[in-house]
Amino acid sequence: AAVDLRGCGESSVDWPAWSRTAIAGDLIALIRHLGGPAVVVGHSVSGGAATIAAALEPSLVTAVVELAPFTRKQSVRLGDLRVKRFRRGMLRLLGAGAFGSLPLWRSYLDVAYPGVKPAHWGERLGLIESRLREPGRMKAMQAMGRSAPTDAGAQLGNVRCPVLVVMGTLDPDWADPHAEGSAVVAELPSGLGRLEMIEGAGHYPHDQFPDEVAALVL
Repeated sequence: AAVDLRGCGESSVDWPAWSRTAIAGDLIALIRHLGGPAVVVGHSVSGGAATIAAALEPSLVTAVVELAPFTRKQSVRLGDLRVKRFRRGMLRLLGAGAFGSLPLWRSYLDVAYPGVKPAHWGERLGLIESRLREPGRMKAMQAMGRSAPTDAGAQLGNVRCPVLVVMGTLDPDWADPHAEGSAVVAELPSGLGRLEMIEGAGHYPHDQFPDEVAALVL
């Protein structure tokens, strides 16, 4: 089952909270509704939400896959800004979040999808833009972007199921994607986490290289 996060896709925009803990509650409710348990695959923000769901309801979540996840407290070192890919991505992402700028978000996506673009890329961008022009959509994305991943990081040590972390080597959201993925794995209980890198992928490895990611997941 595929899930539209709060405020995204066809979901409504009038939610009282946008934290990973709130999203985890949505995931848990869906798993219960479908009769669970389930393997939960989360990307970016929802990677952190999947972590929380697994920690809170271990009987409902049998495994977690985190794709380019924001799952722990973030920090930027001065030296990180020397990495052009990271610098370009961060400026565009922060600008889109701060100003609700659709052009900056589109510019960020150009950096987040380095090299290989999914089929019908132009049509996809058009759909994304039309969605974000709907009332409340951009504000929902801004609110989600402002939510700190510290709640997810606090739950990493409470996870009891296997966790696969998948990072793209060219992800612009981190100066060193491998180091970020390794840090997530290190904060899990020993032996539960595994990191895999997708060469040439940006922040959306599952979209750029679906076959490679599917092979890792399955």
